[in-house]
Amino acid sequence: MHQELKHPESPPEASADGVVWLRPEYQDRHGELVTLADGARLVGVSKSAISNWQKRHANFPQLVLLTGSLHKRTKWVVAAELIDFARLQLSRKSGPRTGHKSPQRPGAQIAAEKTAHYEEVVRTLTEREKRQAQALARTRAAKRAAGEKLTEARARLTAEINAVARLGTQKDRCTTTTEKETRP
Repeated sequence: MHQELKHPESPPEASADGVVWLRPEYQDRHGELVTLADGARLVGVSKSAISNWQKRHANFPQLVLLTGSLHKRTKWVVAAELIDFARLQLSRKSGPRTGHKSPQRPGAQIAAEKTAHYEEVVRTLTEREKRQAQALARTRAAKRAAGEKLTEARARLTAEINAVARLGTQKDRCTTTTEKETRP
């Protein structure tokens, strides 16, 4: 049941930087390739699930490229083939099994949901900022109007105080003049 890694009849030679092409037809098509670790995130499963699929299924996508040193190889496959294989494997699951974790959501789906969420947050905050700017403008206008009324009220109060003071001065003059005239 375990799949052994099938190497070509004559082992390919590694270049000086440790690159081994197992499927030379993809040599100038790096954009179509994905590492097994990145592929796991892409299809929404763990790295161990990818490793298990590679060991257990003869139809797992063939490796295209090996990079790195002999002790730490990075394995590359065609992204479209891995996605198709993962879709097939995940569709075969007939509901939750006891003891097994349900598959993770694909990274692209999570990123799309986060993008939509933060677009909504930015939209809401922009609307709130606009409403607050309008409220601030209304508050400033009301403050200006209240300041003008305060200035008018102070002017009236000052005028009243001055008028009362003048009346008091005139009354004092009238009283003193009358008292002088009536005194013998």
